Amino acid sequence: MFKKLIKWSVENYSYLPWRQDRSLYRTLVSEMMLQQTTVGTVLNHFDKFILTYPTLATLAACNEKDILIAWNGLGYYRRAKNLRNIAIEIQSRFEGNIPLNENDLLSLKGVGRYTANALMAMGADQSALAVDANLERVLARFYGITEIKGVKLQAKIHDEFKNKNILKEMKKFSSREFNEALMDLGRVLCQKKKSWCHLCPLSKSCIAFNSREPLSFPREDLFKEKKTYSLDLLRIVVQKDKKILFYKKKESEWLSGQWELPTFILDSEDESLLQYPKIKKEKKFEKLSIIKTSITKYKINNLIVAMNLIDFKKLCRNSDRDYEFKLHTSKLNLSTTSFKVLNKLLSSTAK
Repeated sequence: MFKKLIKWSVENYSYLPWRQDRSLYRTLVSEMMLQQTTVGTVLNHFDKFILTYPTLATLAACNEKDILIAWNGLGYYRRAKNLRNIAIEIQSRFEGNIPLNENDLLSLKGVGRYTANALMAMGADQSALAVDANLERVLARFYGITEIKGVKLQAKIHDEFKNKNILKEMKKFSSREFNEALMDLGRVLCQKKKSWCHLCPLSKSCIAFNSREPLSFPREDLFKEKKTYSLDLLRIVVQKDKKILFYKKKESEWLSGQWELPTFILDSEDESLLQYPKIKKEKKFEKLSIIKTSITKYKINNLIVAMNLIDFKKLCRNSDRDYEFKLHTSKLNLSTTSFKVLNKLLSSTAK
């Protein structure tokens, strides 16, 4: 059963670049990239990043600005800062060698239980279980574990594995391939809102499948409030001498360290939001082009407008932001939304 699962995984997904020439360092980079990002997105960036920083030592020696540039397009740039800081800490505390003791790994700032176990299981092929959202879902369904999804369920799975109550078969196989196969199963066939049980190599022994309600596992916390807020932002593009006006995000703001287009709140369901200054919503804004994005608990309508510098100064005369004209180049650590806005506006004006 598990042999068939691993065979399916190897035959279909061994092409993933971080699975080729596996090393602790390549595993660390890939796991940090894959947090909050799809496999498809990471596929477009992993090899280029490794070429730029082929070793942990080269990564530890770079400056923050350079790694943010190399991370461009992956989003959630705090992960890039965390990765660099982890490399620096490993250089200073462990002589450049990534430790393989769970306590040592967890002592590294920015390394949590999942990443620690991923390094041991997949980076070093040691007996460990890297419980991400995919493994959490697959194992809850396969074993019919009834704990509420989240911290309690993950702790239950870890305890059951540690006490050898589940996945006893792992000792017969490569821990690396076993973990990867379970991840592939959750990512491809055993998804949150849909399952292809007829294609699953584990279905015959799966409690959720045999219950005929596979999507009822893992259990959700029905009392957990899932509040989201609608947010309308005005994104302004001001051009001068082939340069575009930007400002640099502060450490206390979302996407700190990135360059962003001048942005104002037109309307927000969250009255406590202070990320951007507020301006009055006018009727003329209703005809503007819109790009929909989201971040944390906000569903955002980005309204796009081109404006000359004189009108912009009138609009933001009370703003305390430091705006600068910058060339829009690949070396500019530009926020993903600003990149999308510029592409949409510049492509529409070219027609």
